[in-house]
Amino acid sequence: MKVTSSEFIISNTDLSKCPNEHIPEYAFIGRSNVGKSSLINTLCERKSLAKTSGRPGKTQLINHFKINKSWYLVDLPGYGYARTSKTSKKAFQKLITTYFEKRKQLVSAFVLIDIRHDPQPIDLEFMEWLGKKYMPFAIIFTKADKEKPLALKRKTEAYIQKMLNDAWEEAPPHFITSSLHKTGKEQLLNYIDLLNKEFAF
Repeated sequence: MKVTSSEFIISNTDLSKCPNEHIPEYAFIGRSNVGKSSLINTLCERKSLAKTSGRPGKTQLINHFKINKSWYLVDLPGYGYARTSKTSKKAFQKLITTYFEKRKQLVSAFVLIDIRHDPQPIDLEFMEWLGKKYMPFAIIFTKADKEKPLALKRKTEAYIQKMLNDAWEEAPPHFITSSLHKTGKEQLLNYIDLLNKEFAF
């Protein structure tokens, strides 16, 4: 799939204000500073569609972007940023859980993981929560340009094996990406295109 159009639609913290069109929707989420905004901009061939920031935790709203006038890419608040107040953390968590539990148009989540780091409990716990909610998801390993090919292979395999060891029956689909080199862009968009063709209410 080639992205020919992408437009920002709305940011909000109220699920009732999210777009009400019956078209597929994909939620991108991960720990703060995982490279989410950069990946979204790379996928959409736009330099500043999603706002990037040197300050982790910048995304604090549900952000809807309409892609090819036929599906939504949703940028959700990052989780696990220590400097966010406890009150804000609780609000973000409520926002995220409500979105995943109530959003009928949602086809799949994409959980972003910084490939440079070992498996983090907060990521594993969130994916476990998605599993318990029967929410389909895929893993996007980011910042692949920061590691050598052999290290990438080793770390990816170790992460997947960790999930299998933690009682997952099978590993979710996963993609290795680099916003700098556009690695994985085509594979990820083709996967979304496949899901779009299977989408139905």
